[in-house]
This record gives sequence, C-alpha cells and structure tokens, in this order.
Amino acid sequence: MNRIPSVNLSDFISGDPSRKQDFVNAIGSAYEEIGFVSLKNHFLDDNLVEALYKEVKNFFELPLSVKEKYEIPGIGGQRGYVSFGKESAKGKKEGDLKEFWHFGQYVENDDKLKLEYHDNIIVDELPEFNTTGKQAYKMLEKTAKYVLRALALHLELEEFYFDEFIFNGNSILRPIHYPPIKEEPKEAVRAAAHGDINLITLLMGAQGKGLQVQNHNGDWIDAIADPDELMINVGDMLSRHTNNRLKSTVHRVVNPPKELWGKSRYSIPFFMHPISTMKLDVLPNCIDAKNPKQFEDITAGEFLKERLIELGLIKK
Repeated sequence: MNRIPSVNLSDFISGDPSRKQDFVNAIGSAYEEIGFVSLKNHFLDDNLVEALYKEVKNFFELPLSVKEKYEIPGIGGQRGYVSFGKESAKGKKEGDLKEFWHFGQYVENDDKLKLEYHDNIIVDELPEFNTTGKQAYKMLEKTAKYVLRALALHLELEEFYFDEFIFNGNSILRPIHYPPIKEEPKEAVRAAAHGDINLITLLMGAQGKGLQVQNHNGDWIDAIADPDELMINVGDMLSRHTNNRLKSTVHRVVNPPKELWGKSRYSIPFFMHPISTMKLDVLPNCIDAKNPKQFEDITAGEFLKERLIELGLIKK
C-alpha cells in the first residue's frame, strides 16, 4: 500500500446499517494493511481547530523562562511543558527537534483515578489556552470512542467493548512545536522513527509533507491528510491486544528541505490511552494455528511504565 486510505465517520454514525458496515470494513482493512487512515467528519469543528492552533502558537511564543515555569520535575513529562530535545525515540540517543505540552484526562466521578493521574497544569498567562485545550481534548476523545467501536465490530467483539476502558482513560493531548532549524542537525530529526505506545492516535496538523509512514515493504510514504481530516493510527497497545492483527506502523517526522528550515511546524496528536488496569492480554479470537500468541500478558499501566523508561522520561 502506497497511500493512506480515507474514511468518513458520518458513514458509521449515519443510522444506515450498510454504510456503517462499509466503514467497519474499510477501517479494519486499512489498519490490518498499513495501520493508518485519514478520517473525515470528526467532532472537531473548524472554529475550535482555529482557536486551538491560535492558543498553541501563543503558548510556544512565550519566553522560554515563562514556559519553563510549567516544566514540572518528577512526573515524566505527563503534564505541562516538555522543553526542546528532551524526548528521544526508543533506541535513539539524539533528542527530537521539538518542544511540546501535555493536557491530560479531566477525571469524572472517580476519586481513585484523580489520585493516580497528575493534575493538569494551568497556564496563568493564557486562560484561553487552558479552556480551548480542554474542549479539543473532549472532542478528540469522543471521535476516538467511535473509531474504537468500529474496530471492536471488525474484531467481532461487542460494539461497546472498549468504552469501559477508555472512560477516564489516561489519554494525552500533545500540542507540538517543531522550531525553525538554525543549523545542520547532526543526527536528529523532528521526530525519529517510532511506534506509538497507546491504543490509537488522532493527529491534527498532518497537512503538508513531513509525516512519513513505513509500509510493509519497508518503503517510507508521505502521510498527508486534507485540511478537514484527522490522521489516525494504531498504537502498540492495540497491536499487542490484537496479536498484531491491527498494525502499529513505524512513522517519523522528517526535517524539511533546507529552504524551509526557517519555518515552524505545529502538530497536535491525541494519544488515546485506556485506564491502567485494562488487560492487554492477546484477544482469544486473534489467536489461531497460523497466528500463535506473540505477547505475554500485561496491563496497560505496566506497559506504559516500561515504555516511558525506554524513552528516558522516567527512571526505573
């Protein structure tokens, strides 16, 4: 496959059983073949998208001394600001050429989870940054819920199988700023080749070249969405849960041509995580004689901790 398939969420929620099944078939096939789709008619309206990008740019244009007030030690970057070059891909020494922010879950009716998760960090200088981020978080979470419902049906599970695991899940909204490149990078790129940790990732800002996906032949292909689309990919948790039936595809963000080094790039992924107690044990209906069980039993919380250690964000 040399292009990213496009699907329309309106088909799934149309009330027409035929259109709904066509969506399930299309997204399931795409995730088995390449692990990425672009999605039209999600729950983010144009005004919210415009407001979010405005506030994100406002934040990253703040002086570094201000931004660093919101970089909280000891929490593995799970909330607030993470400064330039702090994160590296698994197996890479060089830090990625980016800075970013983390909005986390807004827990409802669960005091235990409120204690488990870190509080969201409030930016005093930009009140709209906080409220707009929360609105976008909720709409992306809603979109992800319907995508997972479609995937549950594709996997021959009950449609609402994932709902209990993603309600109050440990999901992250990450506005990223790739600053202008001022000198020839030695080894670093904007985001080195990696697979995502979570169930699925919803990406805003995949318009224009930069994001690349590795297909089954090992070729890198450009992943470019239309302005009204989200790019959505499978993460390692879902790949593991489905015995690699749904593919967590390696992807990267390459440096632009030299003539574009002076421009910033912004992208805003939403990492859909379940609650930490979700068992990622391989689903029985994804195991057969040709596809024996590939992964040991583990919870989502245990798996996340392993990966954060590998990324250098927390210590053992």
